[in-house]
Amino acid sequence: MARILSPHCRVTGMSDGALIADWKRTRFLGMAAADVRKFAEGSPEERAELVTVLMRAGCAPDCRTRHADAGVGLWLRGVHLLIRAVGFGRVLRLLSLAAPGYARADVPSAEEVGRLKRAVQSHSRSSWLVNGDCKSEAVTAFVLLRRSGKEAVLHIGVREHPFAMHAWTASAGLCIPDSDPRGHAFTPVLSISCGGR
Repeated sequence: MARILSPHCRVTGMSDGALIADWKRTRFLGMAAADVRKFAEGSPEERAELVTVLMRAGCAPDCRTRHADAGVGLWLRGVHLLIRAVGFGRVLRLLSLAAPGYARADVPSAEEVGRLKRAVQSHSRSSWLVNGDCKSEAVTAFVLLRRSGKEAVLHIGVREHPFAMHAWTASAGLCIPDSDPRGHAFTPVLSISCGGR
């Protein structure tokens, strides 16, 4: 059962069923022993019915949930303005609030990360405000992936000749934006995962 629950939920077995702790909404849900047996030994139809109930309660993710394209643009512009207002270093310290570290993180599919990469980069290029800023793109991708309970690592790297800094988020074997723009390799000097830890 723990595999199908959202990353912010924990299940604890009890003598008369199970207790599901939803740490995102700070609530607890009980599950009867009969339902736990159905989930473990029941038919696929019975399990699907239980998963549907858990999805309605917000404890199991809907596989079809995707980031809305307009939402990505709003996050991107908001992150860019925040970086401009308080500085990149302070934004990195705020990541534990914006991208919480849940009990577990699922590995996203390459297709899902590729779709997010295309959305982030298209909004970045079309916005006169952001205009391809790697810091804004990387932080936006990191926050959106972590908030949906997916594994992601934010890297900040440097190169010596000529000196330059670059930021990117790595997840499912893809980087948002690319880790080596224009063929220049950057050495990571800071890597952040699990909500800023």
